Amino acid sequence: MASYSNNRHSRHGSETRHGPDQTTVAVVGLGYVGLPLIVEFADVGFTGIGVDVDPEKVEAVNAGTSYIPDVPGERVAALVAAGRLSATGDFSCVRDADAIIICVPTPLRKTKEPDISHILAACDEIARRLRLGQIIILESTTYPGTTDEVILPLFERGGLKVGKDFYLAFSPERVDPGNKQFQTKNICKIVGGVTPECTRKAAALYSRAVERVISVSSARVAETAKLMENTYRSVNIALANEMALLCRHLGIDVWEVIDAAATKPFGYQAFYPGPGIGGHCIPLDPYYLTWKARVSGFEAKFISLAGEINSGMPQHVVALISDALNDEGKCVNGARILILGVAYKRNVSDVRESPALEIISLLCAKGADIRYSDPFVPSLVIDGHTHESVPSDSSVLEDADCVVIVTDHNAFDYSRIGAHAKLIVDTRNAMRVRRGGKKPAARIVRL
Repeated sequence: MASYSNNRHSRHGSETRHGPDQTTVAVVGLGYVGLPLIVEFADVGFTGIGVDVDPEKVEAVNAGTSYIPDVPGERVAALVAAGRLSATGDFSCVRDADAIIICVPTPLRKTKEPDISHILAACDEIARRLRLGQIIILESTTYPGTTDEVILPLFERGGLKVGKDFYLAFSPERVDPGNKQFQTKNICKIVGGVTPECTRKAAALYSRAVERVISVSSARVAETAKLMENTYRSVNIALANEMALLCRHLGIDVWEVIDAAATKPFGYQAFYPGPGIGGHCIPLDPYYLTWKARVSGFEAKFISLAGEINSGMPQHVVALISDALNDEGKCVNGARILILGVAYKRNVSDVRESPALEIISLLCAKGADIRYSDPFVPSLVIDGHTHESVPSDSSVLEDADCVVIVTDHNAFDYSRIGAHAKLIVDTRNAMRVRRGGKKPAARIVRL
């Protein structure tokens, strides 16, 4: 059964080596997960040290600046000035840390198999400097069993024993970039240790910096919980995407269908179709789960099918564009196509796994003249070619044979887009006409 720790100032917080005001926490990996996390620890009085192999990130933190939109630069500057936050590319600092939290990337290989090489590299550096009493926590998303089967042997090879000489746990990151309501501090933290004492130590640490901590019975449960969260989203998005394909075939407005279904006050949660899925979690995490299932002799067919549907949406969008241009007596080859939004979701700058990348690549391969506009992404390299963002002003819109809304940023003026574009392929239902609203002059093709 899960246990709950809601008190940031619980007695467990004083059990680290130096006491509550002198405890040092090192975070390995200063990306979207690591930087917000180390800032929270430093903010409650810990000494926070960020470790990253990217010298630009290290330099930025030490200069008191932030490269993560969710972390205000003035907050970083104040903590650096107070001597509670610093960054380095030298792993030797982990020797003096009371707790070490690993937040490195876990991408997929081209074969859709897990790539935990960044985890292994970080753990190897830590293992060579491991000392008595340290707490090591992995936050990087990975397959069930990684903490017990892969990481633990690395740390015990020097003779120290887990649960007695050092403490090892897994706590999945739950960062949602751009979310103003839920951020690191107030997102419930799940913790599962290799031993009960590992769980208790890790939960006590987190309870100092986040509002609520839930302890589970093992690292495997914590690892799988993270994969469950994002697989749930992947499967439901896939259902919405397949409904969009089905409704288009039947001549039914899928957006109206979803809005109608969402009026049911129980038993239904609205998910929406789109051009594909992006970011670091939803496109990748289900593959970590299906891979582990497969090597264990179980085929997760339902999850795999959801991945196939979602990964096929960029091709569907390109087909919509081709058909829409064809209806106008034009072909994709030589068409001037303006892509609105290349980030993987609205109001962020992150383009990891963004469906826009594949859409642009496919259109370029067909000979289209591609331009894009994204206020959050000034430049983009696709297939070795650098693209620069252009303003979505009236002249740019009017010049395009087709405008494709891939990411529905709030910064876009949809009234102007509807007034000046000739043809719009809307993958996000951004051009929907509210009751009493003015119908756009452009011809609109929706997903």
